Amino acid sequence: MKYAWIAAQGQTFALSEMCEVLDVSISGYRAWKRGGRPDRKRLTDSQMLALIRAIHTELRGAYGSPRMVRELRARGFSASKARVERRMRDHGIRARHKRRDKVTTDSKHGLPVADNLLDRNFTPTAPGQVWTSDITYLWTDEGWLYLAIVLDLFNREVVGWSLKPRMTAEIVTDALTMAWFRKRPAPGLLHHSDRGSQYASHAFQDKLKEYGMTCSMSRKGNCWDNAPTESGFNSFKNERVHGVRYATHADMKAASFEYIEVFYNRKRQHSTLGYRSPIQFLKDWVSEQHQEKRVA
Repeated sequence: MKYAWIAAQGQTFALSEMCEVLDVSISGYRAWKRGGRPDRKRLTDSQMLALIRAIHTELRGAYGSPRMVRELRARGFSASKARVERRMRDHGIRARHKRRDKVTTDSKHGLPVADNLLDRNFTPTAPGQVWTSDITYLWTDEGWLYLAIVLDLFNREVVGWSLKPRMTAEIVTDALTMAWFRKRPAPGLLHHSDRGSQYASHAFQDKLKEYGMTCSMSRKGNCWDNAPTESGFNSFKNERVHGVRYATHADMKAASFEYIEVFYNRKRQHSTLGYRSPIQFLKDWVSEQHQEKRVA
């Protein structure tokens, strides 16, 4: 690497070292040398640390350094990966740790099961083509709650969900009903789930037929066949549940609503979506479709 040097009191220092000490960017220094203006958006170390801490608190520890870098830039501040990593590491700021979940659905039943039509094709070309569903458990001081979600694979949006104290067929049919009333997809949508008794139940299968949906189910004991939905649950538990005590069912319901409807769908950066939120990814796609139609 070619270094530029600055003389100071009879000594020479690398330009990179001087910029680090003075907390200015090399590009900013060179722009100033050419008569340009300094970068007003560049933060001092203390300013950056304060902002990182504020974002960390606001998002409840959801982001590690890669997403934190993008969040800072999205808010209009210059931020290098190395600098953000260093600030977070030196001050013990990190994303919540991941924990493994246990299986919640019962696949040992005598109900008919569907073939794995999805076959891990997790990249549909448009919204409303493939939905995936699953159930997870949530503990409160008042006892267990069970959360069922319906995910649109195209933009990873939670389009329907239900939270109940009992894990029956009603919880999954309610989540599917919410999703259908919200999105009204055309007949032919592929719905994928595991082989749990709730999804294999007559009530749920009848609801799929009513909405004109085709049923697909994971292979026996293979969680990877429904990996995107499992990932969504992991994010929720890591960022809102683990390490937090919920006293009542009402507290958990409020936290679930805030996470799904306010944060996850509208704000949370998804690496599979180019670090955009599900809603933003969908808006960008719709805009692109309109642009293509105007050009054509």
